[in-house]
Amino acid sequence: MALTRSDRIENALFIAAVLFAVAAFTDFLDGYVARKTSGGTLLGAFLATTADKIVITGTLLALVSIDHVSIWPAAIIIFREFAVMALRGMVAAQGGLIAPSTWGKIKFGTQFLAIFLAFIRLPERWGPWYLDQWVMLIAVIATVGSAWGYMAAFWHTVRSEPTTTRT
Repeated sequence: MALTRSDRIENALFIAAVLFAVAAFTDFLDGYVARKTSGGTLLGAFLATTADKIVITGTLLALVSIDHVSIWPAAIIIFREFAVMALRGMVAAQGGLIAPSTWGKIKFGTQFLAIFLAFIRLPERWGPWYLDQWVMLIAVIATVGSAWGYMAAFWHTVRSEPTTTRT
């Protein structure tokens, strides 16, 4: 993320894009191995999704700071990430696990592609926007679809009586 503001490193945004791609690939690989070997744990799944949200949030904010991403898609995506993290936390606190949905996988793929393209922004516009901005629009649509799916699927968790907490 610091590379987005670097004037001293040649091709800093390209290097940041590559590092982001490596991080996304290792995240995918970790999840794939956990699913294939049944090696996943409740804590591991929760921590992995939390780390994903931190990476996405930090990267989007870095790209907003250099005007490669508008604040509005970033705000929508960040809000969704933390709303879903809260829902997952509620379910995890009760010993459950929220399985990734198809919308969530589409969201991840489009967000990754949009962020990667925002780092390497192609010089020509595609109509009124750059290619990365069009892909970011698709990512926002997938993000809202994914959020809607989580809210619908877990509405009963949100509306259930709260458990007793000690203070």
